Amino acid sequence: MCRFLAYLGDTIFLDELVCKPQHSLVRQSLRADQAKAVTNGDGFGIGWYGERETPGVYREVMPAWSDENLLALCANVRSHLFFAHVRAATGTGIARQNCHPFHYGPYLFMHNGQIGGYGQIRRAMEARLPDHLYARRLGATDSELLFLLIIARMEIGEGVADAVSQVLRETMAMMQVLNIHEPLRFAAALADGEQVYAFRFASDKRAPTLYMREEDARGLVVASEPLADDQQGWELIPQGTVLLLSSQGFRHETLA
Repeated sequence: MCRFLAYLGDTIFLDELVCKPQHSLVRQSLRADQAKAVTNGDGFGIGWYGERETPGVYREVMPAWSDENLLALCANVRSHLFFAHVRAATGTGIARQNCHPFHYGPYLFMHNGQIGGYGQIRRAMEARLPDHLYARRLGATDSELLFLLIIARMEIGEGVADAVSQVLRETMAMMQVLNIHEPLRFAAALADGEQVYAFRFASDKRAPTLYMREEDARGLVVASEPLADDQQGWELIPQGTVLLLSSQGFRHETLA
């Protein structure tokens, strides 16, 4: 399983969350506490919003703990909204195009989990993509495919939460038709430059962990696991929930 974090709030340097904390994401890439895969060394990525509408993205295949460029970028890039992700591959190759976060237009997306029986269902799911989004599919992961399917629904006017919910329902229905018994697990975050949506869901009620914390009134953090050994202040997001972060604060909703 992968590890990730998302931040929304006052403008800060990325290293304040990605590198410096006691149990930072860089440390989690080497030793995660709440994941099946203790080591998440199959690549990493950061995405951030600055002065342009579209986000900046840096992704690499080497482990996060060994990339000096990541440390230098995080020490010098400031943002009010950013994502960071360390990858533990689940059946697809170690390649830059398979690293998170994925981006399309103003949107960033990252995911921890998997589609059960992905090899059986992949072709049928890709066939549901409009041509222009299929052409944007650069990698082989189920995560990127889910993101593009969500974008497709958003492009026809659905809201983010409704689009995600519909894609998850359709995926589970296809899995049932194909007699796939492995679970669909989905902890994810999607941002548009102003808001962050975080999701925690699993078809078997064993969703990957996802926590939220208010950072000293400066902002809000969502992370796969707390960024300190002391978990005080970290709230475990309930399963079957979508969490919306905005400049007005946050709210929970049930994922329909």
